[in-house]
Amino acid sequence: MTDLVDPQNHRVLIVDDDPELRRFLSQELKVEGYSLEQADSGQNALSLLRDQVFDLVMLDWTLPDFSGVEVCRRIRRSGIKTPVLMLTARDDVRERVEALDSGADDYVTKPFSLEELLARVRALIRRSIPNEEATNDAAAVVSLGNLSVDTGSREVSRNGIPINLTVREYDLLLCLLSEPNRVLKRETILQTVWGDNHYGDDNLLDVYIRYLRRKLEQEGQPTLIQTVRGVGFMLKEGPPAGAG
Repeated sequence: MTDLVDPQNHRVLIVDDDPELRRFLSQELKVEGYSLEQADSGQNALSLLRDQVFDLVMLDWTLPDFSGVEVCRRIRRSGIKTPVLMLTARDDVRERVEALDSGADDYVTKPFSLEELLARVRALIRRSIPNEEATNDAAAVVSLGNLSVDTGSREVSRNGIPINLTVREYDLLLCLLSEPNRVLKRETILQTVWGDNHYGDDNLLDVYIRYLRRKLEQEGQPTLIQTVRGVGFMLKEGPPAGAG
């Protein structure tokens, strides 16, 4: 899948306390055609996000007032669904999981290549753009059991209870839901959800599967995401969560 994103229509907020890095990122993103705003602290970033609309937040882990992880948590608690790309020098799996668990949609480890960064930016913005065809399609609701996904509004619910998903979680769910009751190989899922521009190991897939299960599978209700060891995953109703 190609990245059909017109940068001139999109605004990016760069949050980092390093002025040199902010200057570098601003210059490079402006060359690509993006509109930029900058913040040097978590508080400044939250103030900008309350007053303005952005298509992407590029958020550093280490800030002078509080961590990027805490900023991300506050963003999500306030109901802002703007995609967040975390910039971090931390490459420990537990810390990457912490960043994603806070509500970040993706991360880039410093030092990073400009090509990789721009690819992540395009991919996150592209996936956050509503599907106009689905929006205009009266039959855009797909379901499995009591799980329902409106592909026009990107709203997800189970038993009528809304479920808030990040951009990447939603994409993963939609991938699995596109072929219910059929095993999808790990490579197929990674290609569909992350695309050709995905960098890094596929352990992230397991992380996101765990996130989806946590949000979708309530105790006493049928499980939905089944693991087929050595192959991949399948969306299919199974035994009640917590059974046994």
